[in-house]
Amino acid sequence: MERILVTADIHGSLSSWLTIRALLGEKDALAVAGDLFDTRYGHYGHPDFRPEDIRSDLKQLPNPLHYVYGNCDVSGFCPGYDHEKTFRAFGKSIFIHHGHRPVPAGCRADIIIQGHTHLCHLERKDSTIFMNPGSIAHPRNQLTTYGWIDPSGVRLVELKTAEPIAEISF
Repeated sequence: MERILVTADIHGSLSSWLTIRALLGEKDALAVAGDLFDTRYGHYGHPDFRPEDIRSDLKQLPNPLHYVYGNCDVSGFCPGYDHEKTFRAFGKSIFIHHGHRPVPAGCRADIIIQGHTHLCHLERKDSTIFMNPGSIAHPRNQLTTYGWIDPSGVRLVELKTAEPIAEISF
């Protein structure tokens, strides 16, 4: 694995999902901090709302996937995942959850990823890095963003320019 692409809050948008897929390199992993499908409240009349197509494509994804449910995802639509997950990459412990619930007491991850707010955020508090990749589907601040984690650090990237807007080195 060379990098981890970090995203959240796709909300069933097929065009946003295809954008994420296009950003993924052959040796990259994907981390999705919830609300990928939005099968709880989704906009079923909108032509871009295609959670079934995303689910079908997800089954063919050759890249490693770290996905957790969000508050708008119904677990029965895509069973086999959970609301939180801890994994290791690049010598770091990474905790991912959607963010509509608090981080569990005693969580000692090096990097904590969450979505939910549709606002990108990156900061280091003591020895922990907190990352929210924002949303490319429905940003609340007009910044369409996603994140990368690689052996050198973490960064938030603006989709339209492909330029980093915030970075933290390890």
